[in-house]
Amino acid sequence: MPNQKEILTTVGALVVAAGIGFAMQSSATADRFYGPGEQAQIPSSAGFANSSDALLEVEGITLTSAEFDAIVASPAAESQVIPAAAPQALPEPTPPATLPGLDCTVTADARAKAAAMVQLSMSAPCLPNERLTIHHNGMIFTQTTSAEGELDITVPALARDAVFILAFSSGDGAVAQATVEDLEDFNRVVVQWRGDMGFQIHAREFGAAYGSEGHVWSGAPRDLTAAITGAGGYMTMNGDTRAADPLLAEVYTFPKIGTGRDGQVALSVEAEVAPANCGTEIEAQSLEIGGDGKIKSQDLTLAVPGCDAQGNFLVLNNLLQNLKVAQY
Repeated sequence: MPNQKEILTTVGALVVAAGIGFAMQSSATADRFYGPGEQAQIPSSAGFANSSDALLEVEGITLTSAEFDAIVASPAAESQVIPAAAPQALPEPTPPATLPGLDCTVTADARAKAAAMVQLSMSAPCLPNERLTIHHNGMIFTQTTSAEGELDITVPALARDAVFILAFSSGDGAVAQATVEDLEDFNRVVVQWRGDMGFQIHAREFGAAYGSEGHVWSGAPRDLTAAITGAGGYMTMNGDTRAADPLLAEVYTFPKIGTGRDGQVALSVEAEVAPANCGTEIEAQSLEIGGDGKIKSQDLTLAVPGCDAQGNFLVLNNLLQNLKVAQY
């Protein structure tokens, strides 16, 4: 828990400890963050309304983003082919799509559920145990199909007319759509990153202290019944944490009505100094739904202290805007 360890706090865009930097980057940071291999070809007709305008700027700090795509050297030409003494002609393998009785069509379906959630399912019979990325209104995360090539997950919607693009690296994929009528009844914020970077959203509702009932985070996430009943907000993690170098998106949802209380939800983004990130620069991106329904995004590059600071937390109090709650 953060209150049991030393906490290193960054306020605004100030550097408060040696070796700790906080800068808001342009959309180029997101390009490096996702990497070229994770980009989807999204048609302009999809109608996504995203903004990458940074709200905070830092001068005099130069941070270099981590590279995600390793370069693998090819073997020398003479080592690539070893002629066989007596080669035998082998029949060409039959592509799965042409196997008798096997339909390799990839299909997807999206259905709106309570608390502005969407049940997203996909069938890809010829792509079992396969990595794919899911794109929705600026949010992107990694998933893996089952041994039967199936996927069935629940995803927070970020748009009333929600479009989900499910893309495999092979170029196969599908698109699913759902109308989420109750999205306007909820506040929703997203922080997304790549790999084991240790980011967490912390929501302290109505002045709650760390570790108390009103402190919502990955260690005490609640579920959507809290938002439906007006008890408070809840946290969801989107993405397959078991996949190699996954894209992950953590989402906090809080109801706009029904809580019966006036006050504020204090939002912070925290990163624990751990072996996977110590002494490096880590990147993340936040997404917030504005009053006009458009997505406001901010890119973050953060210098993590050395490995002798493991167990400490970096607390970013100004990456997400606190939520103001009025009694109804």
